[in-house]
This record gives sequence, C-alpha cells and structure tokens, in this order.
Amino acid sequence: MLYVCPTPIGNLEDITLRVLRVLQEVDLILAEDTRHSGQLLHHFQISKPLESLHEHNEKEKTKRIIDLLHGGQKIALISDAGMPGISDPGAWLIKEVIDQGLPLEVLPGANAALVAYLQSGFLTPHFLFYGFLPRRSKERKQTLEELKIVPFPIIFYEAPHRLLAMLDDLYAVFGDRLVSISRELTKRFEETKRGTLAELIKIYREQGPRGEFVITIAGAPSQTAREITEGDILATLQNLISSGLSRKTAINQVSSEYRLPKNLVYELALKLKSED
Repeated sequence: MLYVCPTPIGNLEDITLRVLRVLQEVDLILAEDTRHSGQLLHHFQISKPLESLHEHNEKEKTKRIIDLLHGGQKIALISDAGMPGISDPGAWLIKEVIDQGLPLEVLPGANAALVAYLQSGFLTPHFLFYGFLPRRSKERKQTLEELKIVPFPIIFYEAPHRLLAMLDDLYAVFGDRLVSISRELTKRFEETKRGTLAELIKIYREQGPRGEFVITIAGAPSQTAREITEGDILATLQNLISSGLSRKTAINQVSSEYRLPKNLVYELALKLKSED
C-alpha cells in the first residue's frame, strides 16, 4: 500500500491523527527533503526509515519503490508541506502505482491553495488551481494569455524572488484586476493582502516580498458587467508603458483587453502623449 500523506503547511497542529497513525505504521517514508521531514518526524516522535523522493530522482526511484510495494511493504509519501503531487513531487509515483494496479490511499489534510482561496473572498461555484507559472517572462505571458478569459478565480503559487515579476506580467496581460495575495499561511507571520494588482504591486515594491505566496486573482470580467471609461483606458495605458512596454505594444494590449478598436485606443494614447 502506498499512503499519500499531507503534512502541515506551517502550523504543526494541522497534521491529522490519521496521518500520524499511518506514519507510525509504515515500513518506509518517502520525503521531498529528508532533513526537513526528519524534523517533523522527530517532533512527533516517529522513528521510521526515511528516503528522499524529489523532482530530480523520482523517476529513477519509482521502479524500486514499485518493487517494494509488490513485496508487501507499506510506504508513506510526504512532501515538505501540504499534499504530495500538487505542485510537489509524487505525481509520477502515484500514476505508476495506479498503472500497476497496486493499492493507493490518499489521506486528506492541509492545502495552501484552498486556504488562500477562502481567504481571498472571491468565492464562486468554480475556481481554477494553476500552481506555479513558467519562470521566464515570455513563457509566463504566453500562459497568462491563455488564462485571461477564464471567468472564475485562478490560484497561483509563487516564490518570493519571482513575485514582483509575476505580478507585473499578470498586470500586463490581465489588466488591473482584483487580487488577493497570501503568504506564510498558518505560520506566525501569516498575512493576506487584498486590492487591485496595481495597488499590491506598489506595496510589494516598497516592502519587498518575503515568504511563500499564494495568489488568487478574480476571474475575467464580463464586458457587459461594467462600463469602460476613458479614464480606465488611459490609466491602463500609462501603467503598461511605465512597466516598460512600448507604446505600440501597450495599445495592442489595451485593445485586446477591452475589446476596443485599435484606432480608438491609439487616439487616446495621443492624448496621453500630449499630457506628458
């Protein structure tokens, strides 16, 4: 049996009694980082063989793990925080276990995406969990172009050193939507900030991002649900140009975002130029 065991995303009290029991009973525990997980197991006085299973060795280790499972061993899979296989190692192993017809048991537990989604207040019958976007801006923008028409909230993960670049690309592609940004969930310095993308970009430029982030952005607005004012268009043009886009690219972006004729946006851009 392979047991998929979620671990706390910060506060150690969030581990379940069931996960603790399973970790005490298995023959082997697979961990993303054995040093990190070793501290968790030591805290709960669990002493079991511990091996690493991370993105760099998962595929090569899976065959041996499958052999151990065929031999009757009980194995637990954990990650550094939250649910294994969700933006964490484990998905490949889980698929192979299912393909081999071996028994699999997924235990419920802590998950940062759902906590942050509820914290955002953008609660609708549907949402999309995306996880980490591509690291390079070009690929990230291409992905965001595909996502910008999604009509319900989208949940992203991001590391602190890439947060501002990711938010800038979100702004460039999505426009100035409402967003909720949570960091250090369940930990001592847990924090959630809500506002427009422009407002939160300004805040994080001044403060500097720290911690692990979950970003929940509102779904694409219906064009019939709100009136687009000349001020909206001018403000968006100004922000895009200030972020480094050329005037031509900014005009194309705004034309696409608001579904407006390019010549209309161009005329407004001339007004922006005269104000400069």
